[in-house]
Amino acid sequence: MADKTEQQAGKTIHAGGEWLEAVSGATREIIDPADALPFAVVAEGDEKDTDIAVAAARAAFDGGEGAWPRTPVAERAALLRRVADLLVRDREQLGLLESRDAGKTVEEGRVDIDCVADAFRYFADLVAAEAPGRVVDAGTPDVHSVVVYEAVGVCALITPWNYPLLQASWKIAPALAAGNTFVVKPSEITPLTTIALVDLLVEAGLPSGVANLVTGPGHTVGARLAEHPDVDLVSFTGGLVSGTKVAQAAAVTVKKVALELGGKNPNVVFADACATEEGFDTAVDQALNAAFIHSGQVCSAGSRLIVEETVRERFVAELARRAAKIRLGRGTEDGVECGPLVSEQQRAKTESYVAGALAEGAVLRSGGRRPEPSATRPATGYFYEPTVLDQCHREMTVVREEVFGPVLTVETFRTEDEAVALANDTEYGLAGAVWTADAGRARRVAGRLRHGTVWINDFHPYLPQAEWGGFGKSGVGRELGPTGLAEYREAKHVYQNLAPGPVRWFAG
Repeated sequence: MADKTEQQAGKTIHAGGEWLEAVSGATREIIDPADALPFAVVAEGDEKDTDIAVAAARAAFDGGEGAWPRTPVAERAALLRRVADLLVRDREQLGLLESRDAGKTVEEGRVDIDCVADAFRYFADLVAAEAPGRVVDAGTPDVHSVVVYEAVGVCALITPWNYPLLQASWKIAPALAAGNTFVVKPSEITPLTTIALVDLLVEAGLPSGVANLVTGPGHTVGARLAEHPDVDLVSFTGGLVSGTKVAQAAAVTVKKVALELGGKNPNVVFADACATEEGFDTAVDQALNAAFIHSGQVCSAGSRLIVEETVRERFVAELARRAAKIRLGRGTEDGVECGPLVSEQQRAKTESYVAGALAEGAVLRSGGRRPEPSATRPATGYFYEPTVLDQCHREMTVVREEVFGPVLTVETFRTEDEAVALANDTEYGLAGAVWTADAGRARRVAGRLRHGTVWINDFHPYLPQAEWGGFGKSGVGRELGPTGLAEYREAKHVYQNLAPGPVRWFAG
């Protein structure tokens, strides 16, 4: 991995092929959430830095014959594959950096890097295998008509703090494959692996100005990207409130917009899934995974357990027992299963949701507090115990709103129709799961769930080849898969008359 001396000194804005300080000279300390201590310094960009980066991206897109959108597809695909190889080379360093930056375990960080490399390879293969255009039958041999797909232009890519590099790759890889230039704005609190990725793009041979990066807050950098007249597309992953602001700002210049805004995801467990000891253990294990991986800071987290009444007590008791045994600590330590929350603000938000749930009648089965400090768990870190709240109902705020912390709510159903009604009773529609031994029921329920991804007898896996997105307030647009590539393109109809002649609509 390239040396980060300049970036750590505050040169983390990349525009036109150069690493720059912020125009204002402002910097920001990056905090390790495991001990609340700073361990890196980045530039704190603003609107001026954003304008410089957009200008560089615009120039790189609008250039002459050698500009990136006119680079042969095979060359673009080859560059993406080189980036994937570099990611594999730097897997350990990047996984460690992701762990320190976002608080997740190193093992989760390594898995993220593997997925990032897979995304680059997938979009390289996808674009390389495409036909040059779709022929349209014009009804006469004298006309050649074809629809071709071209790059949108300058893309503003705004990514969240929970999966910094993975979410960036879902945007950057298809944007580059399609021939776009871009400005990426990572979260101001977890920007380090995105900075490292831009370094790898440069190392792989990406021309200057194609990849640009501005580190800084959303209310300045993100807002300017959304409204900028020279930006053609804005792709945002984050919260509903911020996403709404992005959409409103982008509407003024009628940009293309893709929004992924989170979820409140049901994990529906039917009693027949627990009929055997193996089935019971698997469903409990996956419910823990669904709710508590990365301390619940996952847009697709299965934070709503909806379990059939006949197995509820046994299921919840075992779930709570095992949740209490999850090993919390610094993500870089051996044996740690769950790291801290990303910030003190996020922990305080989680504590507020739990307190509100208890006041509304929820029953605490495990967690619900800050853990005692230990050798792997500094007292200053932003840790919070995995929490199981039983006897919840749809009127509770904790059930309706996205907590983005290690909090699992439990609801109960008696019939299949009731299970589906509960699962669909949400403003969001990102993901959900159904657990059952009945194949017919599995297909039936999956078909009725209004969620962008539905897992059957599993939770959390995704495939680069499959579109990722949601219904309702989970957003608009899709990432990954062929549709993910299409988001970064515009269709052009090329109509060629091979035997032109006069039309003679008018006299003369």
